[in-house]
Amino acid sequence: MDLAHIHLLLNHFPTIGFIIGGGLFLLSLIMKSDDLKLVSLVVLLGIALIAIPTYMSGNGAADAIKSLPGVTKSLIETHEGTAFVAMGFMLLTGGFAWLGLWQFRRLAHLPAWTSVVIVLLTLVSFGLMTRASNLGGEIRHAEIRGVQESVTPEGALARTVGSFVTDTPWMWPTCETLHFVGLSLLCGVVFLVDLRVLGVMKGVSFASLHRLLPWAALGFALNIGTGMLFFVGIPGQYIHNPSFYWKIGLAMLAGANAVYFTIFHEPWSLGPGEDAPMTAKIAAVSAMVLWIAVMYCGSMLPFLGNSF
Repeated sequence: MDLAHIHLLLNHFPTIGFIIGGGLFLLSLIMKSDDLKLVSLVVLLGIALIAIPTYMSGNGAADAIKSLPGVTKSLIETHEGTAFVAMGFMLLTGGFAWLGLWQFRRLAHLPAWTSVVIVLLTLVSFGLMTRASNLGGEIRHAEIRGVQESVTPEGALARTVGSFVTDTPWMWPTCETLHFVGLSLLCGVVFLVDLRVLGVMKGVSFASLHRLLPWAALGFALNIGTGMLFFVGIPGQYIHNPSFYWKIGLAMLAGANAVYFTIFHEPWSLGPGEDAPMTAKIAAVSAMVLWIAVMYCGSMLPFLGNSF
């Protein structure tokens, strides 16, 4: 199985997933069901995470089919650009979905403004992803193509951003700095929370540490944003690097692990001096192992996969 097969396997998840997640969220608002609301937010967050490897595998798929008869550079770049925009909105939707989960745990309800933002972002993301999917289908299906095959300004966005990242002298170092700032925020909060669950700082309640989780989310967002800029800038140095795909896969698992500490009751009910249940300790250990593995794979990119 190569990247083209992986892309074909994943590329329906964002569109269908947002139909399911968005539909459930709208239904939860109509029915005023908190349980359904939580499920829908988890679905939206999960699909947003899946959008990352979906987009990245697309570059590998393009590399595999670019020389085939009937496949043109303009179609590939147009699909890449529209997918880049769609992925950006999907990640933004996923970020607000996580914020909604965090707010629900702290406030016992979802603020109205958050619900409105999530609904609007979900609709926009779904529309953009549907368009990107249609354009992707045109690459190998000449019978459904439009008459025009030029690269639109929107379609050229990914390559324009990529060129800006690589051709502007200060851009790459700035992204590197922000990437490490984000990693420090993320791992600093995550390890603080995990160590409390494992028995360190027993005088502190988990609810007190829970308020720090948005800082970890901000760090994760910085890592994703700058990481995507690196990838769009020079995709060729990543798509053939096994360490990179290990890093992305482990980061997705670590992101999913964060949902446990965001919404579940077991760690939330942990008061000063209390010992965490075994489930919470297992989640804490796994989170620490996953993030250490992510950092290791990122550090090994130049050595195991000949990047840079």
